Amino acid sequence: MGENKNHGKHVLCVGAAVLDTLFRVHDMPTGQGKVLPYEMLQIAEGMASSAAYAVHRMGGRASLWGAVGDDETGSRILRDLTESGIDTSGMTVAKGARSALSTIIIDDRGERLIVPFYDHKLHETKRFCTVEDLAPFDAVLVDVRWPDLALEVLTLARMLGKPAILDGDVAPVATLERLAPAATHIIFSEPAAERLTGTGDVPAMLPLLHSRYPQTFIAVTAGPAGCYWTERGHPEVHFQSTLKVEAVDTLAAGDVFHGTFALAIAEGMESRAAIQLSSVAAALKCQIFGGRAGAPTRAEAEAALSF
Repeated sequence: MGENKNHGKHVLCVGAAVLDTLFRVHDMPTGQGKVLPYEMLQIAEGMASSAAYAVHRMGGRASLWGAVGDDETGSRILRDLTESGIDTSGMTVAKGARSALSTIIIDDRGERLIVPFYDHKLHETKRFCTVEDLAPFDAVLVDVRWPDLALEVLTLARMLGKPAILDGDVAPVATLERLAPAATHIIFSEPAAERLTGTGDVPAMLPLLHSRYPQTFIAVTAGPAGCYWTERGHPEVHFQSTLKVEAVDTLAAGDVFHGTFALAIAEGMESRAAIQLSSVAAALKCQIFGGRAGAPTRAEAEAALSF
């Protein structure tokens, strides 16, 4: 699994594990007809899975808790993620459920169209989780895909004094509002933050989110426009620009940001440095087709930090 196996802080990622089929096309299709891609890749990823891979690439140890079905697709997802350096021993195999699948079309500008399928049976039975289960980890990062498990992991991690980080991506508002109070850190995507605040002005979102969760680190990522955040207990809005790149594939860029951020916080890095490293890692990923496969190494990200 590479040189990271026995070194670095240990991050638990909780949530999505999907077999993605990526098709690369020159132009995004409109309307009916046949679309002929010029490149194709199948890869196991998803928000938590891609973040876990980023942790591994950045020199940390990554464990993944999620669910797959008891089917060939599930076996493939587990094999792919394990071979990518992620500890999948805590994964759930849901009896009678179909594993998650997604078809993704990516055009030459890096934009994407995603058609996901999730079987509700995957998350019908929540795995058992105790304080002892979380003891080995230096930080936890959860996405919105398995809310019941995510809430329990966040709650226990925070109780243990560990960083409890929420990937606040697009989800029902009720799910975000349920998970957010349990987190020590929340990284919202711009669309998710807009749903919660009712404004499309990113800098204006931060005071609204901070007033709602004043004792939580809050960040909103805005892609090439950078990242805005407020610190726990302080309403001042901070900003960090990102590396300017020619985007080839933005798929998993946010997940690379989250995984890198979780590891940086686990390492004790201060907020701005953590966001700088995460922003650069996400930007570098966008230069490579292949979803999470484009996640840079720690050395590559640090070399690009001089932007």
